[in-house]
Amino acid sequence: MGWCGGVPLALEVAVMVTSVCLAGVSGDEFSVLRSPQSVVFRDGSWPIPGERIPDVAALSMGFSVEEDLSWPGLAVGDLFHRPRATVLVTVKGVDKLALPVKGVSYPIENAVPFSLDSVANAIHTLFSEETPVVLQLAPSEERVYMVGKANSVFEDLSVTLRQLRNRLFQDNSVLGSLPLNSLSRNNEVDLLFLSELQVLHDVASLLSRHKHLAKDHSPDLYSLELSGLEEVGKRYGEDSQQFKDASQILVDSLQKFADEMFNLYSGNAVVEVVAVKAFNSPNIRKTRSILQSSQSEPDNPYNLAYPYNYNYSVIFNIILWMMIGLALAVIVISYNLWNMDPGYDSIIYRMTNQKIRMD
Repeated sequence: MGWCGGVPLALEVAVMVTSVCLAGVSGDEFSVLRSPQSVVFRDGSWPIPGERIPDVAALSMGFSVEEDLSWPGLAVGDLFHRPRATVLVTVKGVDKLALPVKGVSYPIENAVPFSLDSVANAIHTLFSEETPVVLQLAPSEERVYMVGKANSVFEDLSVTLRQLRNRLFQDNSVLGSLPLNSLSRNNEVDLLFLSELQVLHDVASLLSRHKHLAKDHSPDLYSLELSGLEEVGKRYGEDSQQFKDASQILVDSLQKFADEMFNLYSGNAVVEVVAVKAFNSPNIRKTRSILQSSQSEPDNPYNLAYPYNYNYSVIFNIILWMMIGLALAVIVISYNLWNMDPGYDSIIYRMTNQKIRMD
């Protein structure tokens, strides 16, 4: 009786353990739509930590990261031929998109907010004298950041909600080419969703006018965050026909955008999509502002030292030994001047004595 009763108990324990193990792996998905032969993404279902997605982008571009990434999905690849661009599109409000089978997808573990600021800073630091294009854009939040030639390439890009709305009703907008189906042109939520698709179209269109930037030696970075589909789901429900039509339109637009960017860089670009139902923590993101607002720092209960820059030891040694060298030079010069015989060691006194003797 005890043995028979223990079987269901064991099954319940196994189910609970399995649930706990899978709790950290949500239905969110990281997909690679296009990638060159020099960047190898292996087929598999290895979960990728959400906070390490920027490291995957950095490593695929050939940059180093502070902490080693032990994720088997990204292989070493060709170290001498790195991609010229990385395009990352984050789609909020859905955990999985019906993307083409030719891509590679991985589940995301612990989907936390992330940004590619570290990758953008690395590009700006290493290739500041060249012509990199760095664009980080969230249309619905009116958040934009450009570095390098992006300021001139995308100077006509619509970034505010008013500009996006006006752009939709121009002659060459996506409204004339997209099948709206159940979506409406008179609904603000639908227009917000369609305006983000317009941004995808305009980014590829504006870049096509400056194809020479896609052929230089400096890497480019594009990071786009789309939340229009999330608003459609909140407005109509995820089981509605509007949400289904919007999801299909988004998939088609993402695939077209990936193909266009991939072709602009002559097949040497990585195009990735992150589908996130909802982030596990509030999306608090550091923004660049000229007027930096002062925020109170949290208390340090362990009395730890402040973190310092990696160049601290180099600068410290340069200043230290320079000061020691100057101090020794002053001591030696002062000693020699103090013990100098003006009659023998100074050419001025020596010439003067000879002149006096001749006179």
